[in-house]
Parts: sequence; structure tokens; C-alpha cells
Amino acid sequence: MPFQEAQEHAAGRLHTLFAEPYSAFENDAMERQLHLVVALKLLFEAPLRAGRLKLRVIHGWENGSAEPADLAHSEYRIAALADAQAVAERYHQAVVEGSAFPCDADSLLAEPLADAIANAEAQGEPVDDETRDNPAHWPAFERGLSLYTFFKVYHRLTYGEDDSYRVSRCDTSEGIREIHEFHLEEGEFAIVTPSADATGGDTLLILHESQLATVLALMEECLMAARKWGLVG
Repeated sequence: MPFQEAQEHAAGRLHTLFAEPYSAFENDAMERQLHLVVALKLLFEAPLRAGRLKLRVIHGWENGSAEPADLAHSEYRIAALADAQAVAERYHQAVVEGSAFPCDADSLLAEPLADAIANAEAQGEPVDDETRDNPAHWPAFERGLSLYTFFKVYHRLTYGEDDSYRVSRCDTSEGIREIHEFHLEEGEFAIVTPSADATGGDTLLILHESQLATVLALMEECLMAARKWGLVG
């Protein structure tokens, strides 16, 4: 079982800023708002200013469904917060008009899963139906653990999570990435960053379509606070 593909509750970028990052964003944490502003300035604003931020909006799972083929998404390169707000308006209009949400053609889970299974079988590792259909069994084949890691991220962003913050490290096709998840009263989202020792690469903001307005309002509020408090860097 290739556990080197991913590691949950790993040390990430925020461990260099906070003594206890896993409790820094809990509602009763001292200086919680400052912690959030500092974290988002590093994880969100820095790649935004550098032109290395993408927004991924997920949708399609409803009423407890978690079929890989049902998970849809749309993805955008974001040069300014206004670009993300324009995406939010597109989704809002779709809700108002009762029309379909924006949807990219490629699949986040179904196609990569099929490719990983085909590769495993080509290497002489048969994958039975139980392994194929149960995400918790995906780590049995190569790339399955990384797929399972993102499956859990998408599931928590869709259906909620008790922990206010967690970080995982995952080996992706673009290289090692840190997955920073925030499950806050102000909104739920994940920020996927290159590892701290990487020299480049895009950062990805992932959220469920229902969280667009609240998360972007949080981002705007935190960036305004950073400027007001004179936080630089």
C-alpha cells in the first residue's frame, strides 16, 4: 500500500507561523482573527499577487451522494479578487435562473480513478469491484491513496467537518502539494499549495458552490484587515 503518496495531519507552512496551528482557528482561540488574517495573507494573497492562483468550484454531490462520476467542477485562473467574485455571480445567476452550473469537461475523480485502475491492472494487479467502488480501498493500488485523499477533501467541503483546520501532504501530478482545509463559521474551503521547498507552481482555492459568497467575503475582509494592520510580505 503506497502510503508515501499522501500524509494526513502533516506539518505544513502554517507550522512555521503558529505554535499550535490545529487549534489556531477554533472559535475560542485567542487572537483567532489575527491568525486567520495572517494565514490567508500567506496562503491566498501571496499567490494571488504572483498570478499563481486558481479557483476550483465543486458541485454535483447531493443528499449524501459521493459517486466519483457525479462530482462536477469548474476551474478559473484568478488575477484579482474581482475575478473570483465574477465567478460567484455566474453561479448565483444559475441558481436564480434554474440553469445548469458551469462545468468543465474533465473529471476530478472518475477519469483519474479509471486511469489508475487500468495502470494497476496493466502491471498485473487485478482490482476487484469492492476495491474499485469503495474509496477507502483505493490505497491498495498506485495513486489510489492520493485519489482517496482528495476524495475526502471534496467530501468534507460538500458535507462539512468538525475540525476547524487540517493539513495534508499529497503527491500529485504537479508535484508535492500541501492541502490546507478550513472549516469555519465564516466558510469552508481548501487551499492547495506547493510544498514550502518548491520553487514554483500554482495554488488552488477549492470550495463548494454553496460557499462562494461567504468564502469570498471572508477573503475580502481578511485582506482589508491585513492592509489596515500594516501586515506586509
